[in-house]
Amino acid sequence: MKPLFTGEDIKKLIPQRPPIMMVDTFWEATDTDARTGLTIQHDNYFVQNGKFREPGLIEHIAQSASAFAGYGYFKQGKPAPIGYIGEIKKCAIHRLPAAGETLQTRIHILSEVMGVTLLSAETESNGEVVVESRMKISIQA
Repeated sequence: MKPLFTGEDIKKLIPQRPPIMMVDTFWEATDTDARTGLTIQHDNYFVQNGKFREPGLIEHIAQSASAFAGYGYFKQGKPAPIGYIGEIKKCAIHRLPAAGETLQTRIHILSEVMGVTLLSAETESNGEVVVESRMKISIQA
């Protein structure tokens, strides 16, 4: 499947800029689900001793949610909104992926109320789940 956005085009969906861009591929989206990706570069801001650290995994999930929201705005011809992590729940990090691995994240919207989105996320690499989480994200419209 060909991605909808890659590389520099991701900037149309998220407000983050290097060195803190943690999404490099936006694969697909429905009304409630999206799939994103990140190939972890050796010089990534969150790589330490060859491993992509916990804050990077959390930031990747948050930016995946941001890209999902940004995609909706992009379709309306509007700029990507700024979002904030409001809460992280049930976060289970099963392993730290190595530099060079490619992450694929599925975002599923559980509910949206007054600009606050509750979502679940699952990130895989090489067919193995590396992190699962629930987050509340607040979008500044």
